Amino acid sequence: MHALNPSKVRAYAHRRLALAALRANSSLSVRLARYNHNTDIARALEGQGGAQ
Repeated sequence: MHALNPSKVRAYAHRRLALAALRANSSLSVRLARYNHNTDIARALEGQGGAQ
């Protein structure tokens, strides 16, 4: 049985948040900022998960 890696689960969640930010009813600059913020977090989490 495989255990879920919490950092991978969080990275997946932040990827979903990033995509949702692009579809939000906000200005383009706000959507892009939210997308970039969540994508950066996802990348950092994926980097952590690979080192374990």
